[in-house]
Amino acid sequence: MPSTDKLELSVIARAPFHVYYEGTAQVVSATNEIGPFDILPGHADFFSILDPGEITIDTGAEPITFDIANGIVAVKNDEVMLFVNI
Repeated sequence: MPSTDKLELSVIARAPFHVYYEGTAQVVSATNEIGPFDILPGHADFFSILDPGEITIDTGAEPITFDIANGIVAVKNDEVMLFVNI
């Protein structure tokens, strides 16, 4: 069972030639073929193909949002890796 002591995610969101965000966050929101979803600290290990749409990274300050054409997301041990527009 994941530790509940860690209340942040470690996030990197990148395209082939651009880094959208690298740092900590409280929530990452995206959409796959099932629908919209949120990734929060303690989330189960997860891998998904992303649908076109908006990605939102809630950093606890100003949210970071950007549109994608496609992508994948991998989550493991509160580390979120988004590879988009590939």
